[in-house]
Amino acid sequence: MQIEIANIIPAAELNEARSILATARFTDGKVTAGWAVRGVKNNQQANPDSALNALNAKLQARILSNPVFSLAVRPKRLLSLMFVKYAPGQSYGTHVDNAIMDGERTDVAFTLFLSPPETYDGGELILEHAGGEDAIKLPAACLFAYPATTLHRVAPVTRGERLVLVGWARSLIRDGSRRELLFDLDTARRRLFDASGKTADIDLLSKCTANLLRLWAED
Repeated sequence: MQIEIANIIPAAELNEARSILATARFTDGKVTAGWAVRGVKNNQQANPDSALNALNAKLQARILSNPVFSLAVRPKRLLSLMFVKYAPGQSYGTHVDNAIMDGERTDVAFTLFLSPPETYDGGELILEHAGGEDAIKLPAACLFAYPATTLHRVAPVTRGERLVLVGWARSLIRDGSRRELLFDLDTARRRLFDASGKTADIDLLSKCTANLLRLWAED
């Protein structure tokens, strides 16, 4: 399941993030690249410091508290969040993310866009699948989440600077189709509740949602 979540952070925090990252020290992204992708990874990653660690923690809290992210991803925890920059000529070739990070399984990958799309050309996140490709380039403060099992790449930046926060989530629900089913069921349940209040049908849908979570969740 792929999902776009708009305005996941407020404008003031977006501006704060850009200000902090403007003075951050970035190094070659190949430092964290495995042997299979070292030849196609050409970007820059911010070196952690106290200001970046505080910013990282603040953005993590925003992501985890977002109700749409919570329903779509069912996160147990977030893993390996990092700030990444692409300058003109930089890109990241086709790859699949590591299955294990920080000793945890990666189920969902996500990108939080920090640069306005009109400030750079290229830099689309391109997801490859049997039916073709999806090119993703969202407004600043928007987050895109997708299965970490997906082959994907970042197209070359030809103008400006692409600045993003990337990360991964260990989900309580391993299977992506089950996460999508629970998302649809819970979304419909909440819409019905908003329209009609607590009814017998809402109670049955709540029972189904809770018991599917009990059946499928890995705590």
